[in-house]
Amino acid sequence: MSERVYPDEPADSFPAPPIEFADGDDREIVVRAGSSAEFEDLVEMYDAFDPSDRAQGIPPVKEAAIRRWLEELLVDDSVNVVATHGDSLVGHAILVPDVEEAYELAVFVLREYQGAGIGTRLIEGLLGCGQAQGVEKVWLTVERWNDPAISLYRNVGFETAGSESFELEMSIRLGE
Repeated sequence: MSERVYPDEPADSFPAPPIEFADGDDREIVVRAGSSAEFEDLVEMYDAFDPSDRAQGIPPVKEAAIRRWLEELLVDDSVNVVATHGDSLVGHAILVPDVEEAYELAVFVLREYQGAGIGTRLIEGLLGCGQAQGVEKVWLTVERWNDPAISLYRNVGFETAGSESFELEMSIRLGE
């Protein structure tokens, strides 16, 4: 694999959580920093994920696999935020450190909450947390036919950095 490409200029600053807003369906949503105490709530949210909303094999389908996957993601150096509606987790976004001093982004929103602006606010809050913690480079992959996700990432400031047969790689620079 060739070296990952990042934009030359850093993005503007992003808001740090907590972020409170009414989503496109007029539901009161709060985006806030995630905590290790929410592990079981995250397992429950991912267990409820609609199989057709899974991309690139994630999140895993079975509870035991979800638990293993979350344990791999929620390492000390990761940055994560959650979206809540009332007492329920409805979205999760995370930056996972890689070996090249960059972070991979993943974002998930339950189907009944998609298309209402929650994903955008999750990513903005996550990138705000990342900036506050000194994260400089973020990348992600997305299936090239996932137009809504590609549009969301571009609107937040990600640029296309490369492509494989069925995936686009996108990146953003948060700092110098």
